[in-house]
Amino acid sequence: MATALRNPNELPLPLRWLTGIAAVGSAFLAMDSLRLFAESPLLDFVITVQNHYYYALMGLLLPICFLIYPPFRGASTKSYWLDSILSLAAFGACVFFFINAETMLDFGWEFLAPSYAVWVSYLLWALVMEAVRRSGGWVLFSLVLVFSLYPVVADKLPGPISGLSSTLAETASYHVMSIESILGLPFRAYAQLVIGFLIFGIALQHTGGGRFFINLAFALFGHVRGGSAKVAIVSSGLMGSMSGSVITNVLTTGQMTIPAMKKSGMEKEYAAGVEACASTGGVLLPPIMGSTAFVMATFLNVAYTTVALAATIPALLYFFGLFVQVDAYAARKGLVGTPRDELPSLSGTMKQGWFYIAAFVVLVFLLVYLQREAIAPFYATGMLLVLNQFSPTHRWNIKDAGSFLVATGKLLMELLAIMAGVGLIVGALSVSGLSGTLVNDLLYIAGDSTLLLLLMGAFTSFFLGIGMTVTAAYIFLAIVLAPALIQGGLDPMSVHLFILYWGMLSFITPPVALGAFAAASIAGASALATGFKAMRLGSVIYFIPFFFVLEPALILSGTWWETLLATLKVGVGVVLIAGTLQRYLLGVGFLDRPGFVGLAGRILVAIGGGLIALPTTEVIGINVGDMTLIVSGSAAAIAGVLLSRSPDIISDARASLSSES
Repeated sequence: MATALRNPNELPLPLRWLTGIAAVGSAFLAMDSLRLFAESPLLDFVITVQNHYYYALMGLLLPICFLIYPPFRGASTKSYWLDSILSLAAFGACVFFFINAETMLDFGWEFLAPSYAVWVSYLLWALVMEAVRRSGGWVLFSLVLVFSLYPVVADKLPGPISGLSSTLAETASYHVMSIESILGLPFRAYAQLVIGFLIFGIALQHTGGGRFFINLAFALFGHVRGGSAKVAIVSSGLMGSMSGSVITNVLTTGQMTIPAMKKSGMEKEYAAGVEACASTGGVLLPPIMGSTAFVMATFLNVAYTTVALAATIPALLYFFGLFVQVDAYAARKGLVGTPRDELPSLSGTMKQGWFYIAAFVVLVFLLVYLQREAIAPFYATGMLLVLNQFSPTHRWNIKDAGSFLVATGKLLMELLAIMAGVGLIVGALSVSGLSGTLVNDLLYIAGDSTLLLLLMGAFTSFFLGIGMTVTAAYIFLAIVLAPALIQGGLDPMSVHLFILYWGMLSFITPPVALGAFAAASIAGASALATGFKAMRLGSVIYFIPFFFVLEPALILSGTWWETLLATLKVGVGVVLIAGTLQRYLLGVGFLDRPGFVGLAGRILVAIGGGLIALPTTEVIGINVGDMTLIVSGSAAAIAGVLLSRSPDIISDARASLSSES
């Protein structure tokens, strides 16, 4: 867990100004590098190579980390003498490398640097590590520390984990001055693609976008049974897609959705579980998917829209599973929706927040139609901020604008530190050659079994997702695990989505379940009980990754007919499995027969759902066709329903039919 963040709103005025200036400077650098102001960058007289931009960005943001995060929990939040020294040291080191950026490239300093440059490399390496500890927590710090030092001892370790060794000086030079480590792929994806979307997400929150999406969801779904939970699913899913952070989304939208669910009659653990699942799913939901999707596009060397389109059906199936379970829960509890006269009107909501929709339209148009993903969020943000000033309720004053800039600077700093830290892992694996060794070892252990390889991948993804940010966990897995799965014969896009999904599961799976625990704190519920509720509600997410890896049509890698059939099959399977979990099947009713017979029936319903959804692929050695699986699954589900229905209900139904005859 990261050290306690100093409240940005309580920072001394000079530090707030410094953070705001860093945000403005970073945004300007990013936009100028994308040529938003002119055909040629305005700063091309000083930024002559790409490394100039990277070191300048780091010089603006990295020093802020030491001022916003105290050195450890319990430290005085008003003492800045040590943090100021570290901040100045970080700024000075970045200025040094900025000045020498061209010389480094011309003379290959990443492999043979002068001694004074090596000493500055030691300094920046240590400062990045400290920034990772403060912003990313001890788990990520420990992982980065071990891997970043690995090249020094690589030749002394046992065979499976041995690699090419480097001296400490060579390792430091490579980490800091090459484009494969601190300035590696994670950092470059952040600098070239992610910054704009982070700014857009912050702008949306600070202009009241969260409240708008909640009101819109209430207007659409508030009147149906379980309406408050369905509102939470929609609003938290949309906001989570933009923020890219499960915890942040829970702590923002959850403040509004969880009390509404409790008020409607839902148990506090259930309400918190719904919010945790919705916020987790938001990071998997196009069109934005947080920052991770852009890093994924960089890894795969494809357009962002390719990633977004591939992720659409799996994400919708996940949210469909949440909807079905919430509906079943509401039916069992007899929970009705909120009367329409107590809900915001759709027309009134749209009238007040139409500019949010307009900004989204511009964003999606630039992303999907023009495929200008790098500049899209800047135009959408500019439009949103201008239109916001015409809103009578959300118009900013000077204080609001300052809060926006401080929040932006804080978020940009936090992710920059994490990306630089994860880059150290990338660099260590690159210079030592360990990544290739790990791939070969995983393939050897799995043999010819793709299913075993997937199970190993799922476990590894889940384990490494514990205590790490979504993006950091994904990057590590994309380096270590993805190549093995791809070499095992699986589709690259499905593999990367697979590790993203399983890396996310730690947010709703006990004993960690960080997203569920955050929601429990808002609901005043038991953290562990909430974790198990979230795990049950989000159960679909455990299966969907296997389905789309084994059936690429679910990520649009097939004909329209194959995609439609695969989606319908999984959708029916989700309904049946959700019915088993909630003891209420949509369109059938209660599955609550007591005793062994009822339990056996519900198990049969779940098996039937699994068979119907199961992809027919040779990868897992299944030689039966779709129709065989559909028929056998349907038979199992029907038998299960007959067994799990209460005898009283069946008798009443027969009596009703007889009287009608």
